[in-house]
Amino acid sequence: MIQVLNLKITKYFYWDQKMELFLGREKTSPLYCSLKNGTSSRHPNLLMKKKIIRVTTIPISLGGLLQGQSKFMNQYYEVIGVSADPEKLRLVGEQEGIRVVPIELTRKITPIKDLVALIKLWRVLKEEKPFIVHTHTPKAGTIGMMAARLARVPHRLHTIAGLPLVESTGLKRLLLNTVEKITYACATRVYPNSMGLKKIVLDHKFTKLSKLRVIGHGSSNGIDTSYFDPQLNDVSELAQLRNRLIISDDDFVFVFVGRIVGDKGINELIVAFRKIVEEYQNVQLLLVGNFERELDPLLPETEEFIRKSDKIKWVGWVDDVRPYFGISDCLTFPSYREGFPNVVMQAGAMGLYSIVSDINGCNEIIQERVNGMIVPPKDANALYVAMKYALEHKDELAKAKSTYRQLVQDRFQRAFIWEELLKEYRSLE
Repeated sequence: MIQVLNLKITKYFYWDQKMELFLGREKTSPLYCSLKNGTSSRHPNLLMKKKIIRVTTIPISLGGLLQGQSKFMNQYYEVIGVSADPEKLRLVGEQEGIRVVPIELTRKITPIKDLVALIKLWRVLKEEKPFIVHTHTPKAGTIGMMAARLARVPHRLHTIAGLPLVESTGLKRLLLNTVEKITYACATRVYPNSMGLKKIVLDHKFTKLSKLRVIGHGSSNGIDTSYFDPQLNDVSELAQLRNRLIISDDDFVFVFVGRIVGDKGINELIVAFRKIVEEYQNVQLLLVGNFERELDPLLPETEEFIRKSDKIKWVGWVDDVRPYFGISDCLTFPSYREGFPNVVMQAGAMGLYSIVSDINGCNEIIQERVNGMIVPPKDANALYVAMKYALEHKDELAKAKSTYRQLVQDRFQRAFIWEELLKEYRSLE
């Protein structure tokens, strides 16, 4: 029989399978629990757990980009997730086994909504009294760090996984620079997820060196190389996927995975690919991801060519990218800016040669002519030359698949990143 005692005003309830408890929290008294045998008491293990609140702008960051991390940390702390979109956030909570609190956050500059979100988050922090608030993504970082400072949270951590301001100019750039400085001023520690990002932050004097730390060799979450393993792909299913997409066995397949937007270098990729198509017959470009026409539209001629060309296969968003890596020969990732791109690590773990931009993160994963090629950002001709090289050396690329995978396994295993972050948390106790 389950009983809940002394809960006059209860805001959150959840069943903890590990402790076999039904838990509730009231505003005016401590946390109580009722055991299956009917006895009741405060649960000592739970009361010893300190709280960590993790904030992202959208739930996909909490449950996708940081997949598994909150569940791992929840073994040592009581982790609470905060993000927008209540329904999607609820699913993330179930996936990670954590309590979640929805607060509307937007990716755009929306002063009124941002102020409302700041006040709501401040109230949550005052009630929950976490010992750490850890934010990810730009908007969540600014609002989360400000709210945490106002609520006097002792440890305010922010992870930088990219800087949108790098591509901004004029008044917008000035505004974003100011916002970035405010975020870091409110934080007690700042974690760029690559050495390149750390350098950019220091070069722009956004904060002081003593606040900055890079976890491991970089990356916010690493990757699970036991999941991104080419041997898990079923050969017959890959053949069916090729047939469905009308890609022959003789075709050399370039693949891009990510948002189909200007900032990812898609305009330059299409310019380069058009030149490739003029010279080679058996070649295809596979685009895996969604357009974001409101936030970052492509040039009209780029989108038109994508829509009309029989050499380009756009499949939209997919939950599992492994089969698409499995039918591809080379990743093309000409992004303008990144933090530490998961896609490049995933492709490497799947044994793919990668052509990437010479930007932070990308140039820390790829070693020139070892597991890929590095080209200047926004340079369609350099991208074309690299793609042509890959096409003309496909036997060389195929032979080195195990090398590409080993490089990722040695440096970016997910479990290693989690343990390093746990050390950071424990150093604050």
